[in-house]
Amino acid sequence: MKYLIKLTVLLLIIILNSCSKEDRKISAIKEMNQEKEMIQAYKDGVKALEEEDAFLAAKKFSEAELLYPQSKWASKSALMVAYSYYSQNYYSETIFNLERFLKTYPKDTRLDYAHYLIGISYYENIQGEKKDLKPLLIARDKFNFVIKNYPKTDFALDSKFKIDLINDILAAKEMYIGRHYIKKEKWIAAINRFKNIINDYETTIYAEEAIHRLVEIHYKIGLESEAKKYATLLGYNYLSSEWYKKSYKIFNKTYAVKKIEPEKESIKSKFKKLF
Repeated sequence: MKYLIKLTVLLLIIILNSCSKEDRKISAIKEMNQEKEMIQAYKDGVKALEEEDAFLAAKKFSEAELLYPQSKWASKSALMVAYSYYSQNYYSETIFNLERFLKTYPKDTRLDYAHYLIGISYYENIQGEKKDLKPLLIARDKFNFVIKNYPKTDFALDSKFKIDLINDILAAKEMYIGRHYIKKEKWIAAINRFKNIINDYETTIYAEEAIHRLVEIHYKIGLESEAKKYATLLGYNYLSSEWYKKSYKIFNKTYAVKKIEPEKESIKSKFKKLF
């Protein structure tokens, strides 16, 4: 009886072991097939991308990700989905897929690129100073994020350049609105816009004109002392410029603007010294 029990147990072990090996073989075959299918889908995506078919490329890269989600190629495929849309200027789809990538693969080594591409996608949505600039503000935040978190990358270097361009656009927007308020003779509203430029965008090409406009408006509304302060500020920074000359002409000939050699200080710090 004991012999039969031992024999039965031994047979069960052999059968189970045999099944286990067979299951492993089947699993290995399936995994190999999945990998082959994934590679083919990825290659098809690359081909579609080269042919500028963004939607087919995105579809194929999505298939590659789903076919072999446990592989290192899954995150790369997910990123390529976003890039496929970006390559043909489908920015909303690009941003959506990049956000999904960040949530799905939070430890991926290409996070810096994903954040950077989100910033670029928002940045390239801007169509001029009269348009809604909300995407541009989001882009600036994203570029600042890249600079802060990935400072030694090429993406950080380009992000700094993009922020300078963004500030130029934002300053242009303030200038456009400020000029509009001048035409409508809304002096306080105009003053606020030009102050925004010298406070927030002092390194842009619009800072010089903004100071001149403040001279012009304050003189026009009878605040001559304020106008002189801004004229002096203009002299600090742009002594020989055309805008300085225009500001000087606003005053009568008996008023002489004190000539001061330019200093290496910000406009804001110099302006504070005037009060």
